[in-house]
Amino acid sequence: MTSTTPLRPRRTASRQALNITALAVALLWIFPIYWMVNVSLQPNAQMRLEGPTWVPLDFTPDAYLGVLSDSSFWTAMRMSMQVSLLAVAVALFSATLAAVALSRFRFRSRTAIIITVLVVQMIPAEALFISQFRMLSGWGLVNTTLGLSLLYVGTVMPFIVWMLKGFVDGVPVDLEEAAMIDGCTKVGAFFRVTFPLLGPGLVATGVFGFLVSWNEFTLALVMLSSGGRVTLPVWLQGFQEGMSGTDWAGIMAGSALIAIPVLILFSIVQRRMASGMVSGAVKG
Repeated sequence: MTSTTPLRPRRTASRQALNITALAVALLWIFPIYWMVNVSLQPNAQMRLEGPTWVPLDFTPDAYLGVLSDSSFWTAMRMSMQVSLLAVAVALFSATLAAVALSRFRFRSRTAIIITVLVVQMIPAEALFISQFRMLSGWGLVNTTLGLSLLYVGTVMPFIVWMLKGFVDGVPVDLEEAAMIDGCTKVGAFFRVTFPLLGPGLVATGVFGFLVSWNEFTLALVMLSSGGRVTLPVWLQGFQEGMSGTDWAGIMAGSALIAIPVLILFSIVQRRMASGMVSGAVKG
């Protein structure tokens, strides 16, 4: 007992140092969010003064009221929601089938397909704009929700396939074989045993796909060319007023409102991901 007692003050000091470091990193992460809200509550005239205003004492909600009263904001919100949800649904369905095939089956060119999935992730999106636009134009899908969703599916598919393959690899094949011995078919064993255990992986990859689709700018700018059909990141560009200046309060208010659906999604996903991990551990 006496030999371990001198170590306790050192452990306490190291824990305090780690806590202080973690707090500093957390404040560093939170500061951009605070600054976004801070600027959104300031009048534009105040932002042209010398020196930053750290606390908006004369704050005003005019920027938020202006955004919420703009019908184009709600149109862009609906467009972004439709495109993101459709892209995530199609990508998760397709990626799950691909991940199961790559993980559970041995076939010719399997390794080549896995390498191709990794290589596709390294291709810059800008290098594909011309071919993607010509492809959608040939199909008559330029400036449509379906066309943009298909491009987003191709954008997030490689990462989702690779991540889900790791989750499928983590589920022992013995569980499916035991279910087949009890009378299940191979497909039934997958959906009864393996698929429920993939819940955390599906949630994690689905959140990734949703965030990529929700925040994507360049593809939406190129493929949605007319008719006022824009996503939220492209709509946010409308606060740029050229030579007359930029409505920074409007940009920050719009950015804060755009982040709200993502925050709601995370608050729902955290609970479901935790429950999915617990149920998976119990079933395993």
